[in-house]
Formats: sequence, C-alpha cells, structure tokens
Amino acid sequence: MRLFTAVVPPDEVAGELASQVAALKELPGADGLRWTGRAAWHFTLAFYGEVGEDLVPALSARLERAAHRTGPFPLALHGGGQFGRGRALWTGAAGDLDALRVLAGRTQAAARKAGLPMEEHRHYKAHLTVARGRETVDVRPYVAALRGFTSRTWTVAELALVRSNLPRSGVPGEQPRYEAVACWPLGGAG
Repeated sequence: MRLFTAVVPPDEVAGELASQVAALKELPGADGLRWTGRAAWHFTLAFYGEVGEDLVPALSARLERAAHRTGPFPLALHGGGQFGRGRALWTGAAGDLDALRVLAGRTQAAARKAGLPMEEHRHYKAHLTVARGRETVDVRPYVAALRGFTSRTWTVAELALVRSNLPRSGVPGEQPRYEAVACWPLGGAG
C-alpha cells in the first residue's frame, strides 16, 4: 500500500482555507489549475511510497514511539508559494515549525529503522498543496493573494499514517483519495 505520514488541520481551519481557496478560484486563469479539496489537505511529514503489508506493523510501532516522544505544538496555515514554476500552489505554516520539523525527522527515522528505504534527508519545507497545474502556470497572483492569509492557530495533537489511493477511473482531473490507516496522539514524553 502507498503510505505517508501527515499532520491534518482540523475542520475549522480547513474551512478557513476553503474560503480562501474559493476566492483564489475567482482569479483569472484559475480553470488552468486542478484544485485539491478539503479531504486532501495535509502536511506530509514523510512519504514512504509502496509499503509491503509485512512492514506495516513495525512501521506503526516506530511511528507510535515517534508520536509519544513529540509534545503537542501550535500550528497555523500561513502564506503561500509555488513549486516547479507553477506546477504546485501551496499554503505554508506558522507556529512551532521546529517541532514540526522534528516530528518529520522522527517519522523518516522510524521508516528507516523499520526497514523502509528512504531518500537522503532533505530540509523539510512545510506546505499544504491547494492546486496543481499540468502545464506551467503563472501562479504569482495566487501566491500574492495567499501572502496575507493566516488561519487560526490549532494545537497539533496527533500523527496520522495515511494511505494514498491513486485514481483508477481514467477520468481527467480525478484526485487521489486519502484514508487514515492509524493515528497516534502526541505525548511529549521525550
């Protein structure tokens, strides 16, 4: 199964982002982007790719320990940016970004210790994708509109292991579906 770990914003924060995205969709050229929906909004901490069923128990045990070692921390959605010359439009994060980076590092280490091959550690960039483009799109107006956006602050209290179900219908624009396989409370014991 295709897995990753994530921090998922609560419904009220997702609602604030939904209002912001609705305004973005009114900007010229918005139909050239594929907009993600609330069910897809998350901060990926570590992407594992295809994971065999036999490795999931060991990975889960290590992720539970990583969650237990990380205390709850404040986070908010904030600002925006792009990757790949307009191929991805995102909102970022504000709050305890150091704690978010530590949690991301712990989820990557958990995977390595469970026997999953992981790429070399790169600097973690907290982002939540709101739209993608098939072609290069000038997203500067969207990034500018997101610049002043900040959601309410929430306390991140849980780590999620998420399964990504890729589209199979062949319908253009169909999005992957995400489902939480497991969630662990953050514990602050370490």
